[in-house]
Amino acid sequence: MHKAGFVNIVGNPNVGKSTLMNSLVGERISIITSKAQTTRHRIMGIVNTDDMQIVYSDTPGVLSPNYKLQESMLNFSQSALVDADILLYVTDVVEMPTKNQGFLDRVASQSVPVLLLINKVDLLKDQKDLERLVEEWHSLLPNAEIIPVSAQYKFNLDYLLKRIQELLPPSPPFFEKDSLTDKPARFFVTEIIREKILQIYDKEIPYAVEVAVEQFKEDEGHIHIMAIIYVERDSQKGIVIGKGGSALKKVGTLARKDIEAFFEKKVYLELYVKVEKDWRNKENKLKSFGYQLD
Repeated sequence: MHKAGFVNIVGNPNVGKSTLMNSLVGERISIITSKAQTTRHRIMGIVNTDDMQIVYSDTPGVLSPNYKLQESMLNFSQSALVDADILLYVTDVVEMPTKNQGFLDRVASQSVPVLLLINKVDLLKDQKDLERLVEEWHSLLPNAEIIPVSAQYKFNLDYLLKRIQELLPPSPPFFEKDSLTDKPARFFVTEIIREKILQIYDKEIPYAVEVAVEQFKEDEGHIHIMAIIYVERDSQKGIVIGKGGSALKKVGTLARKDIEAFFEKKVYLELYVKVEKDWRNKENKLKSFGYQLD
């Protein structure tokens, strides 16, 4: 009997959803930074065995939208409640359990199995603190199974995987058995570049930036990539480029190394910066970047 299903990962920003996703898949599918709202899309990571296919979904952190880009991010999170066979609701040891009551109520109403993961338990110094958190969460999601984990240090992930495998429904595979993700190669290039921008720049810059791959030419030993970094204002363009192009060169150098590691090929990367005023509120631009709007 073959098992297969969608195991969707949801929760508030900065609780470790992407780290968990990468640990469960065993590959670097989602980018990870310390900044909130790092994940903007719904990203699938697929794990295959002879008799099983687990389709994990990493989703943006749940938030109250302030512009159309964030509306799309929320749509990705909410869509994960609709098609889940198993729902992983991720919290951590520092966030308030009632931080996002509206979304939590939707999770509580789900008919599929919900595994509530209290992440970052390595930060706790007293077992009593964990017991208190478990009690609080049990009162909010009484039907959920609560599992303490540390995604970063892979604590209790073996048990989590065992429970996922037990709960997975009988089904043929949804994707080809050699599939790792639903995203094309270009997507991971844009994400790696955006990760470096999140790491290098401060304040508003990372959130005002989007990346688009304009050219992706691959032969046996090399990949030639040309990508555009979009910003919203001329002043942001100057900051991204930096004095004498120094900041942009740093982004390119760091991104190229990770892209080479990802594709296991030599990469020639060209980066350009372009101003697209208020792109975060323009539906046509958001759709061209792959965002879903109502």
